[in-house]
Amino acid sequence: MRRLLPAAAVVAALTLATSACGGGDGGTAASAPPASDPSKITGEVTWWDTTRPDSEGPTFQALIKQFETAYPGIKVKYVNVPSDQAQNQFQTAAQAGSGAPDVIRSEVAWTSQFASLGYLQPLDGTRAVDRQEDFLAGPLSSTKFGGKTYAVPQVTDTLALIYNKRLLKEAGHDEAPKTVEELKQTALDVKAKTGAAGLALNVDSYFLLPFMYGEGGDLLDVANKKIVVNSPANVKAMQTVTDLIGSGAAPKPATTESYANAMTALKEGKAAMIYNGPWALSEIYQGKEFKDKANLGIAPVPAGSVKAAAPTGGWNLAIYAGSKNIPAAYEFVRFMTTVEAQAKIAKEISLLPTRTSAYANPDVQGNADVAVFKPIMDTAVPRPWIPEGGQLFQPLLEGYQSLVGGKAAPADMLVKVDEQYRGIMKDWS
Repeated sequence: MRRLLPAAAVVAALTLATSACGGGDGGTAASAPPASDPSKITGEVTWWDTTRPDSEGPTFQALIKQFETAYPGIKVKYVNVPSDQAQNQFQTAAQAGSGAPDVIRSEVAWTSQFASLGYLQPLDGTRAVDRQEDFLAGPLSSTKFGGKTYAVPQVTDTLALIYNKRLLKEAGHDEAPKTVEELKQTALDVKAKTGAAGLALNVDSYFLLPFMYGEGGDLLDVANKKIVVNSPANVKAMQTVTDLIGSGAAPKPATTESYANAMTALKEGKAAMIYNGPWALSEIYQGKEFKDKANLGIAPVPAGSVKAAAPTGGWNLAIYAGSKNIPAAYEFVRFMTTVEAQAKIAKEISLLPTRTSAYANPDVQGNADVAVFKPIMDTAVPRPWIPEGGQLFQPLLEGYQSLVGGKAAPADMLVKVDEQYRGIMKDWS
């Protein structure tokens, strides 16, 4: 799940860029030369992890124990920070020059912003980056800013249609819907024949993007520096969403806590379908409907009139420029992004590797969920990896909330979002 800062908070942070160098010396921390014996490096690395502590955290803590065994001179202080708070907390600490972690698990949309503010250590030529050519192009692109590398891809993701096979079968459907029109009909059949909701919507910007991409829409045209959110394609996408709700295919969602509501409804058999990503699977399997994992279906998001596509997401590991433990941090990031680490993560909690070679690992190949998501990732749409990219989601979220709340029609909603984007991207047309 992705919660990004309100635009005003991020703009405020950007105004501090000239002084944001990790307390004065952070922006000039030198890259350590390759260690002759990395296992002899000493130090304490504080890592801010943003995974769910109950279903995902244990896997990462087990990896930390393996790292500390391999590097007896390095201790890792593990701190779990909620993903909807980590961005703001890191910015605050980095600007103050006190309290920032040595390593942060940075959402892909945050990396270029943190780098633009001088908060991150450049990683080109350091031991943190091992075999850069092995990383998938999409995740790797999110680690770049100004021609330099500021993070290493840890896991990647996108959205899929996740569904209850039993409910669809009871409604007369043996396969997942492939188009939005089929999605609507399948959802209505589920409602009529089982009493469960057909599709549970999550009112969040990230989850709105498949509908926009499906109609050929987007937020920005980065190559030509144009704002394209207010387009006929996106108007059609918003009309699709309102039609799903108006027809009864999707119950009217709450504008807050909709992610938790949708997940609960799916896990309890009260909804047949949701849009979600691989990070949600470990939690979904805890639900009573999926004690038998074979009941869970995963399929590409249904296509709009143009294509089926979902956004590229994921998490990177980045090093704070003001860290006093740079050599140790390099080794930690390197270890946590190895094929072996990614294979363990994929095997245990179904998060997708960012390394091409990891998909040949037996532990990765043995996870059917990862195998299903891999081809879906091949069609994922990269988001704009620009410093302002994270600011685009709050206006879209507010627009989505007004749309499902009946306070704005599709065209009016997009006019408002467009106005807010022009306040963010001041030199764009």
